[in-house]
Amino acid sequence: MYETFFGLTGKPFQLNPDPAFFYGSRGHKRAFAYLQYGVHQGEGFIIITGEIGAGKTTLVRSLLEQIDPNKLIAAQLVTTQLDAEDLLRSVAMAFGFSTKAMDKAQLLAELEAFLISLVPQGKRALLIVDEAQNLSGRAIEELRMLSNFQLGNQGLLQSFLIGQPELRHLMQGPELQQLRQRVTASYHLGPMDRAETQAYVEHRLRHVGWSNDPKFEHGAFDAIYTFSAGIPRRINTLCNRALLAAYLSEEHAITAASVDATGEEIRTELTAGSASGAAAAAAKGDLRAFGDGETGVGLEERVMRLERAMTATLDLLQQMRRAPAPPRPPDEIKG
Repeated sequence: MYETFFGLTGKPFQLNPDPAFFYGSRGHKRAFAYLQYGVHQGEGFIIITGEIGAGKTTLVRSLLEQIDPNKLIAAQLVTTQLDAEDLLRSVAMAFGFSTKAMDKAQLLAELEAFLISLVPQGKRALLIVDEAQNLSGRAIEELRMLSNFQLGNQGLLQSFLIGQPELRHLMQGPELQQLRQRVTASYHLGPMDRAETQAYVEHRLRHVGWSNDPKFEHGAFDAIYTFSAGIPRRINTLCNRALLAAYLSEEHAITAASVDATGEEIRTELTAGSASGAAAAAAKGDLRAFGDGETGVGLEERVMRLERAMTATLDLLQQMRRAPAPPRPPDEIKG
């Protein structure tokens, strides 16, 4: 929407991970070096953790772009909540073969046969598990068992586990002691500092042809860092909204005040959204209990729940009325 107004060739702050926008802060360079080291070693587990929005997925996609498919067959698995057998099926599907009507023994046999078939071709397999903090302990142990597949002294499957900080705590469980012994390297990706935050913003803008329009006034980058705490996804969200606000106001400068105002709008929306979601969930639960005639709940209790649901619904409606109206489309503003 604002790209043409500022003379940009694309969207500088899109939220979808894009390797073309990769910025090598100190932390990101080091995390990427660990991934490259793992590929070079060809065995064991590499573990990368980081906060939500820290840039882990962008790292992975940047790595995949560098991998030679004639030497390494890489499969990426984005997990939700998988038990051990579901994980096996997901791994098999990630490497491209069907798992219908197979029990666990057949799945393991098919996976081993596939991995062995790569050796005569001069290839090996890499499994990248994103959002690995959602795996159960049993599922992670199943990954360790897959790493036992060998042909002679050569391991057939290497795994990278990418996840949020909870993964580090999960790995400390006593049931994962054997897997910890197979970890080649691990690294926690922290936030960027103030200077890196500014360099990150300018890097993304220059990638789409930025020539100091909009101009970032004194203090604007301080405000961006204060709001985002150096987390790339937060930076993208804030800067995207700040550029949109400048466009709608037909301004060609981003000031500390405008960044602060945009940040406050985002905080208000997040707070209102959280409160509205909780109120709606409570109302829904109370209405369901009243309507279903929940066992062991008397009429008086059901009436009280209905009153609470009605109160929550009225509060929700008031919040919606107080919420700022969405900006009108640009054509309507200018028309």
